[in-house]
Formats: sequence, structure tokens, C-alpha cells
Amino acid sequence: MKPTDLNGRVNGEADAVLTAAGLGVGFFAEDGRRLEVVGDVDLVLRAGRTTALVGESGCGKSITAAALGGLLPRGMALDRGEIRWADGAARGPGRGLTYVFQDPGECLDPVFTIGNQIRETLPPEERGRARERMEELLRTVGFEEPARVLASYPHQLSGGMQQRAMLAMALAGRPRVLVADEPTTALDVTVQAKILRLLADLQRAERLAVLLIAHNLGVVAEIADEVHVMYAGRIVESGPVDMLRQPRHPYVQGLLKALPRLDGSGRLEGIEGSVPPLGRRPAGCRFHPRCPLAREVCREKAPEMRACGEERAVACWACGEGGWA
Repeated sequence: MKPTDLNGRVNGEADAVLTAAGLGVGFFAEDGRRLEVVGDVDLVLRAGRTTALVGESGCGKSITAAALGGLLPRGMALDRGEIRWADGAARGPGRGLTYVFQDPGECLDPVFTIGNQIRETLPPEERGRARERMEELLRTVGFEEPARVLASYPHQLSGGMQQRAMLAMALAGRPRVLVADEPTTALDVTVQAKILRLLADLQRAERLAVLLIAHNLGVVAEIADEVHVMYAGRIVESGPVDMLRQPRHPYVQGLLKALPRLDGSGRLEGIEGSVPPLGRRPAGCRFHPRCPLAREVCREKAPEMRACGEERAVACWACGEGGWA
């Protein structure tokens, strides 16, 4: 059973804003060979809910997010599956879907004021009242002196203020889907918490469907509703965020064992090896070279996503065996 089917049955389709079914991204080498970057990804993004996409660096999280809005790097193409909006319209960045990236300092143009940059993102019908709308947006993201911020250049703002300005720009086009790609990575811990609370407040107030790209499972557990864990371009486990309390897939179990605990108890255990690079991904289950439960079938045949417990799906031959299902 695919995650799309599972989520649709459990949660209903009424609030689905964007659905990706069987999404595949290929990288095309100079000799014409296609290398799979991301494959068979199913996502349902729902109004007022946060869906998290997690995994190690190199697993395909950001490429998946870029594919949703047509922002793939040169040489890559979305050539498998389909993306459907609830109203049947075709949309991309600025037309229902918008992005907030991890380093606002690199995303903001240093030679233009914040006001100039937000103005560029306003829909044409709102530019007649641009000043009023921009101040409204800045108040929405927590600025008490919007006029000063509008006149400021990016270097005159702190990292947290820059990220709030980026959120204001993201909201300017009245999106239905917000992709937050590691939005707090470049910020210190106290500012991270403020940005995450703000993101949650905005989601509720604007009824946004949020796709959160993250490495930090603690952040995911705090604000996400559903979670999809990726490994080497494929989703390996999906379900409600509570699945992180008792994951089925050995990879997800390994990620959780590598997290330190606040009370200092428990022994940290890393996952041996690393994510295989593009072009050197193994046959069968892509995690099998690093998996302590690998069997012969894991080396020969890739597992499909299937229901494994209530409201969950997992791609693992060992699901239901070994006493951890």
C-alpha cells in the first residue's frame, strides 16, 4: 500500500491541497544515461497541517521539494509521476506555492531594501496598496516597527529578523503551500524556537499546507503532523508523527538512537557508513549495506511501501519480523 493511499484513507481528501504521486526526478549524464535522484515519492499536503520530510544529507529531501515548484537544478528533470492541485490548476513558485530556505542571508539581495524585495513578490492587484500590505505582512511575522524594517537592508537585520522578513515575502503571494527547507538551521537555538512558533502560528492563521524539510527529529516531533523519512532518494517509512516513538524501519531506528537525551541517559549509537552517492546506489534495499538486519532478499530486491501497523507504511522486508514491528 502506497503512503498516498494510506494517508487518503486515514485522513480523508477534503483538505488535500497538493498531491504528488509516484514522483521521480532523473539526472541525465552527458552520455544520455538517466540516474535516479528521487523515485516513487508519494506526498499529500493538507491545509493547516505540517508534513515533514526527514533524513540525512544526500537523501533527496530538498530535490523533492524543488521538484514540486519546478526549481530543479540544470541537468535534472521531473520525469516520473504527477503533481496534482486540489482545484486542478497547474501552479509553481509564487502561484500557490512558495519557499523559505535555510540561510536568509544568502537569499536576500544585499543591494535592495527589505521593502523593495517584498514589493516584488506582491500580486499585481495588491501593488496599489503596497505600503499598507507590506506593513501588514511584517506585523504578521512579529515586527513591531514595520516601517523601519521596510527601509532596512538585509545586513542591518539579525539572522532571526532576516528569516522573519523571508516569511513575510513568502506570505505576500497568498500561497496555499509553504515549503520550509531547513528554515532554522542557520539560527541559534533561542531564535530557532521563536521561528518555529511563528511558523506554527502562521500555518493555523493562514490555513497553510506546510512541507518541512529537516534533519532535526526533535523539531519534527514538536511541530509536524505527518512524517516521511527518506533514504537515498526513496521514502522508507511514513505515518503520523507519533511513529517516531516506535519506528519500524531500521534506518529510522538508527537515526533516533543517534539523538542525545536531555537527561544524559542512554548510549549514542551512530549508523555505520554513509548515504550512497548518486550512481553508486546498491541494488535491492538501498539501506542494506548499513543495516544490521539485512538478509539475502534485501540485497536482491527492493521492498515496496506497504501498510505496517495502524496508519503507517514502511518499505522493509523485515517489517513484522524480529519483534520490532
